[in-house]
Amino acid sequence: MATIIVVEDDLDINDIETIALKNIGYDVISCTCAGEFWEVMKQRTPELVLLDIMLEDEDGLAILKKLRENEKTAGLPVIFVTAKTTELDKVRGLDSGADDYLTKPFGIMELISRVKAVLRRSERGVPSNIIEIGKLRVDLVQRRVYVDMKEVALTFKEFELLKYLTTHRGAAIPRSELMDKIWGIDFEGESRTLDVHIMTLRKKLGDAGDYIRTVKNVGYRIEEEQS
Repeated sequence: MATIIVVEDDLDINDIETIALKNIGYDVISCTCAGEFWEVMKQRTPELVLLDIMLEDEDGLAILKKLRENEKTAGLPVIFVTAKTTELDKVRGLDSGADDYLTKPFGIMELISRVKAVLRRSERGVPSNIIEIGKLRVDLVQRRVYVDMKEVALTFKEFELLKYLTTHRGAAIPRSELMDKIWGIDFEGESRTLDVHIMTLRKKLGDAGDYIRTVKNVGYRIEEEQS
């Protein structure tokens, strides 16, 4: 089973992450600061790092930069876990080379889903920042989307919506969850915003737009059409 290093200085959150991942069989090494993390890295290279941005001795962005500059760890999957929730924070984190971005507070199932998704891409030899579903290809770092190898231009919110659906591939995502995660607002009274973005996204993706399925009385999910 994959080894995961958790780097989190909030002891309660560190315990939550560590216990949740151990309970589903992962080998988890817990660190509470950057110094501990670098000591562990001298001994072994994990399959994934859950990295808090706001560490006292060295922030996560600086840690990630060093990992990406080192040939041995350049492709190491990293998921940022942080209280920073603004769009600018997310863009900065992903543009710096993170494979995914999880904001506090988060649910255990969301944590596990994102960890499994990143590890699956890594195990298949696909760069962990790349998601492929049929004709659709999403580059999470470069924030680029391709259908049949042709780039599709999306707005920031359209990309965030597609990213959330693809990183939870196959799962039925409630409308309320999409509204909260993408727009940061309550679902009630705002459902039209989501519907309009889904409609526009389907249109822009062309044939691949059919991968976005409506789940009656729930929300949406994305999966490749069955032949």
